[in-house]
Amino acid sequence: MGAAIADYWKNGVAGRLRVFSPDFDEDEIPVETLFRTFEEMPLLEQKALQMATGRILDIGAGAGCHSLALQQMDKDVTAIDISPLSVKTMQQRGVKKVLEQDFWALTGQFDTLLMLMNGIGIVGTIEALPRFFQHVKSILAPGGQLLLDSSDICYVYETEEGIIELPNTDTYYGELEYQMQYKRIKGDAFPWLYVDFDTLQQIAEAHGFHAELIEEGEHYDYLCRVVG
Repeated sequence: MGAAIADYWKNGVAGRLRVFSPDFDEDEIPVETLFRTFEEMPLLEQKALQMATGRILDIGAGAGCHSLALQQMDKDVTAIDISPLSVKTMQQRGVKKVLEQDFWALTGQFDTLLMLMNGIGIVGTIEALPRFFQHVKSILAPGGQLLLDSSDICYVYETEEGIIELPNTDTYYGELEYQMQYKRIKGDAFPWLYVDFDTLQQIAEAHGFHAELIEEGEHYDYLCRVVG
């Protein structure tokens, strides 16, 4: 993804950013959407940016569209991404505070943790959510908030009759595996999590947090706020 982001920033165009999964047909991420303005963002993202306060951490910031929108609102935001090319592009685009940083190794404290575009996906599995909430405790300032959006992908299993038939397995249906390819660069396969709000709420509360549903989108997506 970092190579695609760098290409688009340099040339105004990019090749196909292909996405593979053993569970679905090949897909593609339109690289230009990673450069969208506030006005071009979905309403759930706009709402999250408006709610963000204090010292904000934009996790998995990519091309920096959310950080730039927050800067335009005169908000204090730090963007982090694990991709060196994404970090360099964000710096060139004018994001003031950028770190090449693995979320799991992050230290410091922030008033708002921002995980948009299903940023919670980096957790990978339901079993890893307790570890995630433990880490959130260490980097969330007293009175702080975690703002995230995700989707309940149960709709993938909807039949022609409109009945949702979830797979009968021990694995949570929102745990997927992806692999990306840009031109000749093919990344390693990685786990990615989509989590329904009820499951997220239950696990959050089991670890000392309260999850509040802020708004629902048009297609099983939602924005929620998690506080300690």
